[in-house]
Amino acid sequence: MPRLAANLTLLYNELPILQRFEVAKRAGFRGAEILFPYDISVTDLQAAARASKMDIVLMNCPAPNWAGGPRGFAAVPELRARFRADFERALRISEALSTRHIRIMAGRAKGDAARACFVDNLRWAARRAPHASLTIKPMSSAEAPGYFLSDFETAVEVIDAVGEPNLGLQFDLCQVHQITGDVMACWKRHGPHVRHVQIAGIKKRHEPSKHDLDFEAFYAALQASHYPGWISAAYTPRSTTEAGLGWLPTHARLIRDSQRGNLILPSMQPGSNIRHASAR
Repeated sequence: MPRLAANLTLLYNELPILQRFEVAKRAGFRGAEILFPYDISVTDLQAAARASKMDIVLMNCPAPNWAGGPRGFAAVPELRARFRADFERALRISEALSTRHIRIMAGRAKGDAARACFVDNLRWAARRAPHASLTIKPMSSAEAPGYFLSDFETAVEVIDAVGEPNLGLQFDLCQVHQITGDVMACWKRHGPHVRHVQIAGIKKRHEPSKHDLDFEAFYAALQASHYPGWISAAYTPRSTTEAGLGWLPTHARLIRDSQRGNLILPSMQPGSNIRHASAR
């Protein structure tokens, strides 16, 4: 049964990180993403999550210098040792926080050697932590130039090549739209591989917008696919987080309605996901 989570790295930035859990819980979220929990006391994060009764559902690995630095190392052959050391660190923190998913980032690389390295590192990580759920997420070339994993076909081929049951796909609506231009068609093709869903406005990473995506149809598609995971709000608020939460009650209702079978799944033909403002 899908539940809503909040990416607390992006949301509630007007508050210290440890205060964001309780505020998000009061707003209606039940889980939290913390992308890089490496410079925060694990004990304090544990306490904040437990006090608010929030699950920590996702963190990223490895822990790069995000501000202009590389986005991971898993597909970079010369950084194989660094990736594995960073994964061990992420695994320790994930276990302490009872995190549901660890996202592994490929990094900037290209070619057959990068692909082989990525598959080998993912297989090693999946076997190193068979109890952990690992995800990979394609990134658009516009947002992450040179990133190895830039399309969903390659992502699924890599998952199949790794062949381990604890590795799956992360479905970020903003990235899906940038890469494919058709969220619904991508879900229809790759939904069975998805472990974690992130929502946002698909044209810009702001609040989810009905003018960009038919979320009623999307949630109906998730329900039809028996998707059991979290749906996480992962966007940059236009102003304060609280001021932009007008979308939340509607989405919570749509998710409940989809679970009760009250939403009708439309034809998932190419282009069916977009509802332009002019059509309203």
